[in-house]
Amino acid sequence: VQGRAEQNPNDWIEAFYIAAGQALNGLEISKKIEAIGVSGQQHGLVILDKEGAVIRPAKLWCDTESAQEARELSQAMGKKIVASFTITKLLWLKRNEPDNYARIRTLLLPHDYINFHLTGEKTAEMSDASGTGLLDVHQRIWDKQACSLIDDDVSSKLPRLISSATNDIAGTLLPQVAERLGLKSGIPVAPGGGDNAMSAIGAGAVTQNRIVASLGTSGTLFAKTQDPVLDPTGIICPFLGAFGDGLPLLCTLNCGSIGEEIRKGYGLSRDEATNLARNERPGSLTILPYFLGERTPNWPHATASILGLKSGDFAKPGKLYRAALEAATFSIMDGLNSLKYFDPNLQNADQIRLVGGGSKNVLWRKIVADAFQMQVAIPTEAESAALGAAIQAAATVASISGTDELASWVLQHHDAPVASFVDPEPQFKSTYEDAFQRFKRAGHLLFANDLEN
Repeated sequence: VQGRAEQNPNDWIEAFYIAAGQALNGLEISKKIEAIGVSGQQHGLVILDKEGAVIRPAKLWCDTESAQEARELSQAMGKKIVASFTITKLLWLKRNEPDNYARIRTLLLPHDYINFHLTGEKTAEMSDASGTGLLDVHQRIWDKQACSLIDDDVSSKLPRLISSATNDIAGTLLPQVAERLGLKSGIPVAPGGGDNAMSAIGAGAVTQNRIVASLGTSGTLFAKTQDPVLDPTGIICPFLGAFGDGLPLLCTLNCGSIGEEIRKGYGLSRDEATNLARNERPGSLTILPYFLGERTPNWPHATASILGLKSGDFAKPGKLYRAALEAATFSIMDGLNSLKYFDPNLQNADQIRLVGGGSKNVLWRKIVADAFQMQVAIPTEAESAALGAAIQAAATVASISGTDELASWVLQHHDAPVASFVDPEPQFKSTYEDAFQRFKRAGHLLFANDLEN
């Protein structure tokens, strides 16, 4: 079904045990572990029945079946709500699966569901909740008016809100889970958070004037602000940080998946595709990478296109692969100007921290540096979301609370070390500016008039 992206939440539980087992295998410190922190994908709709059992597969962040509901909710709320937000998926469910909707007793997000498995407690971490469309990000409470747009009972199905800023925990580790993991029973499980809020901690974006871009399946660009940002255009999401601050963020649905489509189609490894791409001229092709539709811009029904092809280009997988990396980069470039508009502290920022799986690609690092014309800093740990969750757990054990106090503690004890830097080359500035403008014009000509609402 076009636009559908779902997963069984119970598969996440099994994946958690596999990953934890691999991480702990052979270590003699298992019994010395004092806390757990969980990072997870944002926005996914996990619904539980009265027994606490999963009712149906979770609709994920990249599921765009709720595009029509997003348009209607945007009109009703007077601000842009994209199909990724959980509220749109809930309205879709009510309309399309009324029997499943009637069984709902609890709504959870993906990482909160894992916390529930670990502790038996149903909670909602504040920063992750800010991506649902159901939270008043200024008051830090569930938004009853937003909930009522679905129905009057939604509020009763939302769990207790928790936050690191007030030193809350999701609960303590259940004995049966501890036994399976080989850990101590009763250790605290930190609030955790969505992958972007956790990545901000792990990448060192706990102080202002640090910009982070994450190159994963999706692409994100974010920075810490003192207060949440409300952008009526919806380009910048009104997220909260895990420490109670603001975390304005741009997110694209299509990022690392673009290059993966191309290299797999040619049967190439990542190293092979990258080596071929090095020899190709920057900006020689324009790819509109909307394999999954897109949320930024808000084009949920857009499709992918390749422009500028010449005879023989399909025999040049490196050319296509380079264009894919450039397209993913261009997709998040617009967000930088929006971030600077909402936070003047970022006006003079000359460095961008690059994390996520894509940051391991040396060519992609260079493309980002030259396209943004900013120095790229590569933190030692690319998987910054998992690291951020661990740091948050450590702060829980240390009983640190308060937004400023948490940030200071991280900067003092766990600031993200940088392994390397990539400086931009000025001679590529005009090449990438021209390529970026072609990318923007082509997208708007093909999709904006018909699909953007």
